[in-house]
Amino acid sequence: MKIIRIFPRQTNATPDDADVRINAVPSLFDDDDADEVHISVTFTWDLARADYLARAWRPVAPVRVGGPAYNEPGGNFAPGMYMKRGYVITSRGCPNRCFFCNVPKREGYRLRELPVTNGWIVTDDNLLACSQEHIDKVFAMLRRQPHRPRFVGGLEAKLMTADMALRLKDLNPVTMFFAYDTPDDYEPLVEAGKYLRAAGFKKSNQQARCYVLIGYKGDAFEKAEKRLKQTWDAGFFPFAMLYRGHDGLYDRDWKRFQREWANPVITGSKLKQYETI
Repeated sequence: MKIIRIFPRQTNATPDDADVRINAVPSLFDDDDADEVHISVTFTWDLARADYLARAWRPVAPVRVGGPAYNEPGGNFAPGMYMKRGYVITSRGCPNRCFFCNVPKREGYRLRELPVTNGWIVTDDNLLACSQEHIDKVFAMLRRQPHRPRFVGGLEAKLMTADMALRLKDLNPVTMFFAYDTPDDYEPLVEAGKYLRAAGFKKSNQQARCYVLIGYKGDAFEKAEKRLKQTWDAGFFPFAMLYRGHDGLYDRDWKRFQREWANPVITGSKLKQYETI
């Protein structure tokens, strides 16, 4: 069965095989023939475009529309289907209830462990909240991969232990992301940084990185910059994540600020100046 997959916008994780289309309507060529058309929508602000694309592709084949933007629970992960080869999801859901995150609601306020498939870019919502048995299977899988692992979904600092830090060091990941979203994340981040440094990680090589949420209601540039610098003090290279609501709108000044703290070169320069103060 030939399934053409449509994505309203391209990200680093978007598949790039011959049956993928980016924000495209059908052409008159044979390569747009299909048995089914799937439209995968990650961001809520692309919902209107997805509706348009669904109408455009219905004359070609039956159309299915889904994805995280629709708040539908995800199924078992199919490598290469809706994410590029190398990306992998081994669990869905998160036990936390963060105000800015739709994952718990989407996944029914529970964490589900999935069959472990191959990949080295781990995008689980909260891998460290999984059972030890599941984590063991994931780590064993990562050791078999042709590339060093990347943990880009976010590892929860509150769940970091000295033993887990040593296990991560043994895997030698290219990068692993933590998160500093709310004030109560900071102290666990500091403790996680201590575990990682004791295991041999150095913040200077950017292996240990941290998403820092900025631009939400009540935030200010001074507050956000303070959190970004605190992240560095805790032992992590910061990466600013701009808060966006359901409509995807954002303030241009906040977007400019975010770009400076999401570019490793600019961020590194800022941190170097900060350390000399």
